[in-house]
Amino acid sequence: MPNEKKKKQKQSSVSELYKIDGDKIAPKNKSCPKCGAGVFLAQHENRESCGKCGYTVFKSSVKK
Repeated sequence: MPNEKKKKQKQSSVSELYKIDGDKIAPKNKSCPKCGAGVFLAQHENRESCGKCGYTVFKSSVKK
């Protein structure tokens, strides 16, 4: 299958993971409790998950 084309993935930078307000720097996402600081949980529609260790927290969906 040499004719298949590969899609290019967007490179993320470190500055996209943090929010900067003047002199304060705060992470946008939660860090993984198992892996420690510097490893963030990915935000999905119904869960937050760690790509390194697989730790997953499901978001509660309360419908009225």
